[in-house]
Amino acid sequence: MKVESENRVRGGTSVKNRDLISTRSKRPPRSRLVLELEQLPEARVQTRRAKLGAKPNRPRIQDGVKAQALSERDRMSGYLGIDVSQDELVVAREAVAGATIYRNDERGQCDLLRELTRKDSTPPTLIVLEATGGYERGVVATLGSAGLPVVVVNPRHVREFAKATGRLAKTDKIDARVLANFGALVKPELKPLPTEAEEELKDLLARRQQLMQMLVAEKQRLQQATGRKSQKLRRELKSHVVDLERRLRMTDSDLDDTIRKSPIWREDREILESFPGIGKQTSLMLLGELSEIGTVGARQIASLSGLAPMNRDSGRYRGKRRTGGGRTHVRSALYMATMAAIRHNPVIKAYYGRLVAAGKPRMVALIASMRKILVTLNAMIKTKTRWQAQLDLTTA
Repeated sequence: MKVESENRVRGGTSVKNRDLISTRSKRPPRSRLVLELEQLPEARVQTRRAKLGAKPNRPRIQDGVKAQALSERDRMSGYLGIDVSQDELVVAREAVAGATIYRNDERGQCDLLRELTRKDSTPPTLIVLEATGGYERGVVATLGSAGLPVVVVNPRHVREFAKATGRLAKTDKIDARVLANFGALVKPELKPLPTEAEEELKDLLARRQQLMQMLVAEKQRLQQATGRKSQKLRRELKSHVVDLERRLRMTDSDLDDTIRKSPIWREDREILESFPGIGKQTSLMLLGELSEIGTVGARQIASLSGLAPMNRDSGRYRGKRRTGGGRTHVRSALYMATMAAIRHNPVIKAYYGRLVAAGKPRMVALIASMRKILVTLNAMIKTKTRWQAQLDLTTA
């Protein structure tokens, strides 16, 4: 009580209040900041002064914030996610709050590249984007040409990952952060970016499919337009059908020119079309949509096209093996090619017949024949060997 009264007389605080203030203080002790303060440029200058015999200045407590910022920058993650839309690029970094928005145009992509390649920024370990129907091509080309690790992933895989981690909400910023976390935890494999010729071939194939869909739809409408009241409609439909057929011929010519420009594609196309049942359009689809053909094994090429049977087992239960996923356009093209091969290719015809005779359903035998054809074509491209009926290059 005597000490407390003396403090009040002198204008100071009481012992109890001083103890309370010290317990509530959030400022870390000076000893905790020593390691951070030693990393500052000022500290390194003082170290050099001390070696020269000068008396070093004591680091200031105010520099603790700067030291903490430098420490966080050094620990910053290199996994980034970019949510791509038609107008914007939303960039988020794994384990770092907030997101940065850039315009999805040439200027915005250059600004993003400049930010990621700054000397004082953490170099990207992996940049993850979703396939968004072509809007991602510009930024992928810009970042990939600069040597940055860019990977384009399946949107369905990312969405399933978000649900598994409890992220049910969906905004551009949330999607960018989910992509960054997906890259840090899943670490998708980096693949070589497609060249300009490969992009051109894919675009032409996509355009041909669009024209075919419109042509089939217009022909169906033409068949349904009957009677005198539909004469004007029939003239319009016939004119549109003629125009679509003309555009389809132009697209086929452009596809042929694209293939002729590449000696590798020209040789691979001749090898594919030497297989009885594989025609011009199927070979184009395989070269454009399944660029891995001839570079991977039998199991992987079947999985990429969705022809690998998947198990459905749990405990004592043994479910039916089913196929699915993969690249649907390739699978559709192979279906029609297999229908022709069953009639005109002696090896596939005998293989299909053995499966049906063994009691397999016809659709199961057809899918197995599709897989055998694809695996055989993959081996032919890999070994640069044309089709020979007496040689069975691989087994299904």
